[in-house]
Amino acid sequence: MARLPEIFERWFDAKNWRLRAHQAEMLHAAEAGEDALLVAPTGAGKTLAGFLPSLIALAAQPSGKLHTLYVSPLKALGTDIARNLQTPVAEMGLPITIETRSGDTPSNRRARQKEIPPNILLTTPESLLLLLSQENSADYFSALACVVVDEIHALAGTKRGDQLALCVSRLRALSQTRVVGLSATVAHPEAMRRFVGPRTRLVLAEDGAPPEVKMALPETEIPWSGHMGLKAAQMVLAQVEKAGMSIVFVNTRAQAELLFAEIWKHNEKNLPIAIHHGSLDIAQRRKVEATMAEGRLRAVIATSSLDLGIDWGGVDQVLQIGAPKGVSRLLQRLGRANHRLNEPSRAILVPANRFEVLECEAAMQGVREKALDGDPPRPGGLDVLAQHILGMACTGRFLPDDLYREVISAAPYADLPRQDFDDVLRFVEDGGYALAAYERYRKLFRDAEGYVYPANAKVTQQFRMNIGTIVEAPMIKIRLLGRRGGFGMGLGEIEEYFVNQLVPGDSFIFSGRLLKFIRLRETFVEVVEAPGKEPKVPAYAGARMPLTTNLASRVRAILHDPVCWGAFPAEVQEWLALQKRRSRLPGPEGLLVETFPRNGRWFMVVYAFEGRNAHQTLGLLLTKRMERAGFAPIGFVATDYVLATWSAYRPEKIDQLFQEDMLGDDLEEWMETSSLLRRSFRQVAVIAGLIPRQLPGAEKNRRQVTVNSDLIYDVLRKHQPDHILIRATRADAAHGLIDLSRIAALLARAKGRITHMELSRVSPLAVPVLLEIGREQVAGEAEDALLAETEALIAEATAENEFRHNFSHGPKGQNMLFQRS
Repeated sequence: MARLPEIFERWFDAKNWRLRAHQAEMLHAAEAGEDALLVAPTGAGKTLAGFLPSLIALAAQPSGKLHTLYVSPLKALGTDIARNLQTPVAEMGLPITIETRSGDTPSNRRARQKEIPPNILLTTPESLLLLLSQENSADYFSALACVVVDEIHALAGTKRGDQLALCVSRLRALSQTRVVGLSATVAHPEAMRRFVGPRTRLVLAEDGAPPEVKMALPETEIPWSGHMGLKAAQMVLAQVEKAGMSIVFVNTRAQAELLFAEIWKHNEKNLPIAIHHGSLDIAQRRKVEATMAEGRLRAVIATSSLDLGIDWGGVDQVLQIGAPKGVSRLLQRLGRANHRLNEPSRAILVPANRFEVLECEAAMQGVREKALDGDPPRPGGLDVLAQHILGMACTGRFLPDDLYREVISAAPYADLPRQDFDDVLRFVEDGGYALAAYERYRKLFRDAEGYVYPANAKVTQQFRMNIGTIVEAPMIKIRLLGRRGGFGMGLGEIEEYFVNQLVPGDSFIFSGRLLKFIRLRETFVEVVEAPGKEPKVPAYAGARMPLTTNLASRVRAILHDPVCWGAFPAEVQEWLALQKRRSRLPGPEGLLVETFPRNGRWFMVVYAFEGRNAHQTLGLLLTKRMERAGFAPIGFVATDYVLATWSAYRPEKIDQLFQEDMLGDDLEEWMETSSLLRRSFRQVAVIAGLIPRQLPGAEKNRRQVTVNSDLIYDVLRKHQPDHILIRATRADAAHGLIDLSRIAALLARAKGRITHMELSRVSPLAVPVLLEIGREQVAGEAEDALLAETEALIAEATAENEFRHNFSHGPKGQNMLFQRS
């Protein structure tokens, strides 16, 4: 066991703490100058373990330079850690300065930090790249001794993680720094260890008390479909009343607004309940965080903005409204409750529909078995590399050979071929072969010695205005007008496309308030607080998380095994039993497909359980095949669990529709003609710097970015189809938007094992997905029609008379259930 300096010993004694084994091992790693990855449960003193070597070093040898850099995926997390670090520094009287830096930091403080750096700086990947692109970055980081990356699992394998890994490779070139990774949930320890560094010491802390997770269901009937969970509002409020402080997690910002409003309708005791999500004004978020830290809130309705390691010591329980979509994600949220290692974290899962009951049970099994999920980190993005190359040029100059060696020292780019690096460099230099004739794409030049420089000062300025890999839809700030029409407070921001749908007098919910739209003035949406009929709720692109592969496999296994049904409420058991009698249940292997007629159409329901993204892609490919086969497909709808198509004619020869060659020519043809690649290219082009979001003195709107990117996309496809950005676009689309690997796994699993059930009417398990058809944006008479359709569907699926199956005759004339195998 490592021995602490006397002042630290006394501080630990005063807290009645002892140095834990993993904290001591982190000290040993620091003494040996080794990188380290610490995997420790919430409450194990993980953050202290990461910072303790730095605090000891700075206490022994005070410095006027930057010593430790802390990077986290959330600005709120950096603020919280800074607040917590101030406690030991103040109580021990250590001569250590601690500050945060992010996009929210005032400009005067950012300017001061560049001149007089703190000893410990807490920042984000974007702000780090901005600092590294400054001309004085070599001197600024020369004394850096440690980089602490918190919640590293949330960064590795993402574009922000790629950006951070490249920044760390530059920091290693500028200093003798070592790197420390911290996480409570690591599904792939070896891959994460390599992300930290090639010779990283893996430190595993002892497990804490096992979490207590249970499921709570509404007293009324469990909904057949929907994902907002609003019917559970009163039950959620009752659970909040029983506890001291609760975090109520939801999966989207729209869901947060709706649930917050619904809970307050029933909050007769006026319990202090707040809302927190990433689109709210920074001042409001900080106020909620501070009030929570002081213990003056009973609950906060939150999205992933509070997912990661923020230390709310007084949180008694976590409620998850809607299915968690992954075991690791659920464990991460569980960790927000009860930061004491020897006491269990408590969570309540509140499924929003019947399928989510199955998913919640599967997630609870995964938590008990500690079966973490998530994909291993993928190779680094070429668009991120393009941004980094330009940033390194902005520091002054570089030699391509030196920068290539630096880049491949970053784990995501370890296998990057030199040709790919040179292609990306050529793109940054002049746009590539197809764009080289245009002056605006010439951003770099080389001198006679081979050094690469920015083409001019404007290139550097434009780069610093457009740093980052988060490409959101354009946002517009909301300004609440005063009573006399004067300027009021800022509430946050909403997406431009939502504002374009509003007309003066429309009402919508935001920041827990009912607002009336007055006008769009310059770059602000001006609103007043006022009641209105049928308020709208802003939705945000890319808000939904797909079901993980691990959890999907568990749901299929639970569905197929009636022994597991005992944990379900009676109505869910009856639903599954009825499905078993009327049709079949999806199994862990193979693929169940049902077809049946309804209202003059033929429906095909595919129980794939591969997540919404994969199902949407499968639906597009499947309807193309159905069209060629003459079935006249009309449309499809996808959920996380099921895909349903409807067509004019009866689908036949089902096994031929799901052949693996679907991912060959069909996929290529669809990708070439669909808008998906254009949308993906738009994001890649923005990240790579081809299309700046912001220009000195102006900001491009969504339409300008779209038109520009579409024109360039067409030029590159025609004249340089192997352009580096086209390659990056296809890689992005395959990994994210279309989830190719999961479709490939599904088709391989289904090969020779498709069970096709031909039914005379809708099956019980198909009701939820059919209810999703036309669910979006219904109100008034349309809503009444949907309710009537719901009742009709449920009555049809649960009617007592038996379904009639169609039978086909086997080779010897036997009557066989129509089953492809």
